[in-house]
Amino acid sequence: MTKADLVQAVAKAAGINKRQAGEAVSATIDAISAALAKGEKVQLVGFGTFEVRTRAARKGRNPQDPSKVINIPSKKVPAFRPGKALKDKVS
Repeated sequence: MTKADLVQAVAKAAGINKRQAGEAVSATIDAISAALAKGEKVQLVGFGTFEVRTRAARKGRNPQDPSKVINIPSKKVPAFRPGKALKDKVS
């Protein structure tokens, strides 16, 4: 499902036009992104939790020259943990 498909599904389910649904979907995505950028956790009961996790620093190898070891620094990455209701619906 693409963003356009999601907008169309929201418009149909809510009984609104596509422009309004597009604005609602974009606003939702922007709000989640802004909260994650601040380091906050976004919890949607029944759906799941978006959070920021720190990936540890590690050593890696250059695929073109496997004898060279490079240091990969730690960084923050977004993560999603599905809720029980979503897990039950999918399985």
